[in-house]
Amino acid sequence: MKRRLLPFAAVLASVLLVAGQAPAKADDPYAGAADHYAGSQIAAVEGVGEAPDVLYGGDDQQLGHDVSGHQGPVDWPGAAGSGAKFVYVKATEGTGFRNPQFAQQYNGSYQVGLIRGAYHFARPDVSDGASQARYFLAHGGGWSPDGKTLPGALDVEYNPYGETCYGKDAAGMVAWIRAFSDTYRAATGRFPTIYTSTNWWKRCTANNGGFGANPLWIARYNTFIGELPSGWGVHTIWQFADRGTLPGDQNWFSGSTDRLLGLALG
Repeated sequence: MKRRLLPFAAVLASVLLVAGQAPAKADDPYAGAADHYAGSQIAAVEGVGEAPDVLYGGDDQQLGHDVSGHQGPVDWPGAAGSGAKFVYVKATEGTGFRNPQFAQQYNGSYQVGLIRGAYHFARPDVSDGASQARYFLAHGGGWSPDGKTLPGALDVEYNPYGETCYGKDAAGMVAWIRAFSDTYRAATGRFPTIYTSTNWWKRCTANNGGFGANPLWIARYNTFIGELPSGWGVHTIWQFADRGTLPGDQNWFSGSTDRLLGLALG
C-alpha cells in the first residue's frame, strides 16, 4: 500500500503544535506581533548610532527602560539594582494582540518599586483609534493616581506589516491619533504619552503640531536628541539606545525624581 505524503504546510503545522506554538495563518494581521516593540521599526529604518554614556544622567535625568514580550520574563530585582527608576511595558497591539508576558513584567516592576506604565503598539491599518484605545484600556493600559503608574503610551512608528504610514494620508493619521488620545483621556483624565520619531512624525502626520499637550517620548538612538516633532518644545522621555545595562530599550526621563512622580500622579 502506498503511503500518502502530507503537504509541507500540514507537516509544519504539526511540528509547531508539538512544540506548543500555534502556526500563524497566512492572512494573520498579527503575525510577528510578539517581536514588535517600541522602536523595533525605528531602529530598522533609521538605524542605531552611538549611545550616550549612561553616566550622563545625574539629578536631572532618571534612567529607565521599556520591555515587551520580546524580552521574556524580566529579572526585576536585577533591573532595579542596575539603576532603573521607571519602565514602560507593552500591553497590546491593534485590537487582537496582548503581550503574554505583561502580568510578569507590569506587576513585577511595581513590586520592586519602579514607576511603570503600559504602552500600545498602534495599528491604524486594522481598526480605528478609539477602538484601539478601548482595547488597550481593557487589557492593562489604564491609569490610577497611586504615584506608581505612568499615563498609558501610544507607540506610533513605521509599519512592520507594509506601507510606512499604514495606508493613511497625513489627515487620516492625525485623526486616528486624535481619536485614540481623546478616548484615552475621556476614560482616565490623562493625555496618553506619544512615542514616535521625528522622521516618522514628519512623514506620516506632515509634522502636525496639535499634540503638544501629550507628553512626548522621543526615539533617537544617538548621543543627541536632535529636532523634535512640531508642537513639542521639550521632550519628557528620550529612548536613546536599543540595548544597555537594563533589559530592553534604554531611556532617560527628563527631570528629577519629583518630576517623574509628578508625571505619575498627574
